[in-house]
Amino acid sequence: MEQLEVMAEHYKMLSDKSRLTILACLKEREMCVCDLVEILQSTQPNVSQHLRKLKAAGLVTETRKGQWVYYALNVSDKPYLEETLNYLPSFKEKVLQVKGIC
Repeated sequence: MEQLEVMAEHYKMLSDKSRLTILACLKEREMCVCDLVEILQSTQPNVSQHLRKLKAAGLVTETRKGQWVYYALNVSDKPYLEETLNYLPSFKEKVLQVKGIC
């Protein structure tokens, strides 16, 4: 039953369009909050809140590089999510267009 609860919590994280978009972007490469703000056309606090939830659920990891924090997808140990994320539309073009302000 515990595994079902974990899976249900992971799928809850996918029920939000912004979080799905973040995960789709992170499929392409690791990114910082400012890059995601640009893609989502949202505020930094809003994107940070979504990233906090995704990190708490174990779906993303963060790495500090200088003064910036970069986020990366963390689903290699969750094959059921990897399969689901394969159905997301590609955000490769949008990710490549990000100015990389960070």
